[in-house]
Amino acid sequence: MVRFAHWATAAVLLASTFGCAAVSGQAPNPADPLEPFNRSVFRFNEGVDRAVLRPVATAYRDTLPLMVRTGVSNFFGNLGDVWSLANNVMQLKLQNSAETFMRLNVNTIFGLGGLLDIASEAGIERHREDFGQTLGRWGVPTGPYVVLPLLGPSTVRDTAALPVDHYGDVLSVVHDIGARNSLYALRVVDERATFLRAGQMLDEIALDKYSFTRDAFMQHRRSEVSGGSASGGDGE
Repeated sequence: MVRFAHWATAAVLLASTFGCAAVSGQAPNPADPLEPFNRSVFRFNEGVDRAVLRPVATAYRDTLPLMVRTGVSNFFGNLGDVWSLANNVMQLKLQNSAETFMRLNVNTIFGLGGLLDIASEAGIERHREDFGQTLGRWGVPTGPYVVLPLLGPSTVRDTAALPVDHYGDVLSVVHDIGARNSLYALRVVDERATFLRAGQMLDEIALDKYSFTRDAFMQHRRSEVSGGSASGGDGE
């Protein structure tokens, strides 16, 4: 579900582009050999989202002022830049590494620990990277598409990278279990609240939400690994 937040808009754009064409009778997708299992997990995740995450995210959006929510998003974005910096370095993306390093320093020092996104206002671009992208950069194949319980869309490569991503998450070093879990929960709710409208549009547009979600995710990940071009560099 956390992953959903990063590419929900891409799914909406894909659905808008291709319209609400019926999907019955489609040939099996070779990138999704686990489709029966994936669809079952997808339905489970959708149920949890409808019953728990979406209502909480809606209440969060409707209760807190925009300024507060923006500060929360900026704070977690700044924390995420730490792991992005490490992955940019591992991928030998020198310019992206330098810009991410500058973002961290500017937002941490002058942005009240990241509550203010001074770096974006100064034109310093954010370069999100994770260990799955790093593996792809160095030629590790994507592998089949897989839907993970609660975590949502992934691939075999990205799933294998999850333990490393967890270890690199700054929140994982918070020793107080209650505080750490509260921060995890706040981050999930904040990200879900950011894309409430995109999720609603996807529900309205797509006849087969699973297929649109899968195709948008795979396209988005290829683009991330190839540095913006959806057609290459993914180790497939």
